[in-house]
Amino acid sequence: MTPPSNKTLVDTNLAKAIDRYLVFLKAEENKSPLTIATYRLSLNMLIELSGITDPLLVNKGSVRVYKSALHSFRTKLGKELAIRTKNHHLTIFRAFLRYLLQEEEMDVYPPDRVSRFKEEDRKVKVLFAEELERLLSAPDLDTKIGKRDSAIMHLFFSTGLRLEELRGLNRNNLNFATREISVRGKRGKVRVVFVSDKAKEMLELYEDCRLDNLSPLFIRNFDKARNAMPPGEEFRLSRISIYNAVKKYALIAGIMSNPSPHTLRHSFATDLLRNGADLRSVQEMLGHKDLSTTQIYTHVTNPQLKEVHKKFHGK
Repeated sequence: MTPPSNKTLVDTNLAKAIDRYLVFLKAEENKSPLTIATYRLSLNMLIELSGITDPLLVNKGSVRVYKSALHSFRTKLGKELAIRTKNHHLTIFRAFLRYLLQEEEMDVYPPDRVSRFKEEDRKVKVLFAEELERLLSAPDLDTKIGKRDSAIMHLFFSTGLRLEELRGLNRNNLNFATREISVRGKRGKVRVVFVSDKAKEMLELYEDCRLDNLSPLFIRNFDKARNAMPPGEEFRLSRISIYNAVKKYALIAGIMSNPSPHTLRHSFATDLLRNGADLRSVQEMLGHKDLSTTQIYTHVTNPQLKEVHKKFHGK
């Protein structure tokens, strides 16, 4: 499918309404640049796939055309979009319609009538204890990069931070005395996460090898950073670098399940639940808006019920 020209994207009433919506998200909702970029890409896809040129033309038929096009769409690698990804696009579409309805008072198609596709229960990938131990011990602590990457992975598992949350940390966000970090998560919500003994040890080892005065907690190009002036945002480690680091050490550790930074977040949550933490506390530590999101981890921890049954059920 040939993408629309820039002229098409700019000139339609739909495109203009999308521009206004993105300004609203930034000015009124305080959405992050990453979130706004994600919404932009998704809503550009709406223009490309639906054939809609004006928000007032959204109806049951055009929604059906868009949903059908999402099924037919293929990535550059020729892969179909996952159901969860399709639903993500539909969620953004609904949010856009809700904005038009509530903020611009347009008589648009009701957002709640844009139904999402049925999803299977989410499968949460976690690491076995021995895999986690191998992964966390894989970096070479005789090198600066190894010390940095060890601190990254221990911090992921200690706090359950999202990749972007961890990447955005500055050195002054860490309180080694209380072992707490204040982090700004999704929707700008601030929460406190806690640093384990081992994560604190690895962070201090990493900090001791830093010879710069830059603000970002995790940086690249140590030698150049040494002579750079603060704040040094250009030295902050990128998302892909952090992502690839976890992948690299998983290969070194011989872990075949192909874990990612989010796997460490999942492992953090399931470790808490398996050791008796209540769901509400885990929700707060993960920064989930809805408890239902946290409940996906109960499917992972439910195998413990077999042992409970065996121990306490009468003969």
